[in-house]
Amino acid sequence: MLESRRIYLPPLSLIGPGSLKELGEELKQLPYKKALFVTDKMLVKLGVAQKVIDVIESANVGVTVFDNVQPNPTVKNVNNGLKLLKENNCDVIITLGGGSPQDCGKAIGILATNGGDINDYEGIHKSKKVSLPILAINTTAGTASEVTINYVITDVERHIKMVMVDKNCLVSIAINDPELMLGKPASLTAATGMDALTHAIESYVCKGAFHWSDALALEAIKLIASSLEEAVHNGSNLEARSKMAWGQFIAGQSFSNAGLGFVHSLAHQLGGMYDMPHGVANAILLPHVERFNIPSCTHKLKKVARAMGVEVNDKNDLEGAEAAIKAIEKLSKAVGIPSGLKELGVKEEDFKIMAEHALDDVCTGGNPREVSLEDAIAIYKAAM
Repeated sequence: MLESRRIYLPPLSLIGPGSLKELGEELKQLPYKKALFVTDKMLVKLGVAQKVIDVIESANVGVTVFDNVQPNPTVKNVNNGLKLLKENNCDVIITLGGGSPQDCGKAIGILATNGGDINDYEGIHKSKKVSLPILAINTTAGTASEVTINYVITDVERHIKMVMVDKNCLVSIAINDPELMLGKPASLTAATGMDALTHAIESYVCKGAFHWSDALALEAIKLIASSLEEAVHNGSNLEARSKMAWGQFIAGQSFSNAGLGFVHSLAHQLGGMYDMPHGVANAILLPHVERFNIPSCTHKLKKVARAMGVEVNDKNDLEGAEAAIKAIEKLSKAVGIPSGLKELGVKEEDFKIMAEHALDDVCTGGNPREVSLEDAIAIYKAAM
């Protein structure tokens, strides 16, 4: 018998080339007067932010810009954004960017209605009230924060990435316009794309996976595996960008409702300790964690290989699982991901403390295979 499930999705998602234009019409039907516009300085510099501001203002909604979001948003970023929101009496948050502005905007929205400190909300469903309304405009095909019930904020003092899983942070409108993704740097495209692939694979093999999330995850893997390399090497290819937008979008829906695993647990520590880009950390760790997971999800990893375009009909489950690992490594190399953590300055002396924190990470419980401290340290070593 199929079990009962609770599915979390944004009430409205706009996706596809030109979908940003629809935002203005949606805003005209909503009661908002003043938006806190959460983004980063690079998108302001590139003129992307102004393009969106023009759409917002065309709907007679005022805009207060907060563009001081760091690549791994911090507690300070959240507090500064909240202060600006209150000073300007903003009644809606509009986010523009990849996972960093999206996550920062969610944190600001939760504090705006719930109060307290953002550290109070680390963990699962800690808030009591729904966030201030958030309209999220995504510019990278990666984190899918615009469609998930997750957000991550860095506690710089503890060198920890705090993971929040909270149904109250779900945005009101999610926008994925691949035209906003055209021309993004190859390194960013590669990192965010491998992040999306990690979401799809982890949600497919995790303990919380179910029939709906499985279908989404496999389709996401197909889309990403068939388009990421082209999107990286030809950033102006709208078809490749569109396939990546769809791939990360549905991968996000999968993991938001099924969960993730130990790749993310380990990657969060690299972000907290070294400020490493999240997608890069995931990409380096993914094959090593899934190799560790083979005994617990052999058959599913064979299906991952097939979804990535590998012919596995003549292979048994173990051979198919190994083929999936090789396909991940091949794609990662093709898009220019560093070969190991050593290249990024990671030190073995930090493995133990990072491994201890990883075991406490909210994503660890979803991993298909139980992990010990020794296992975690060994995976970090293998990824060097």
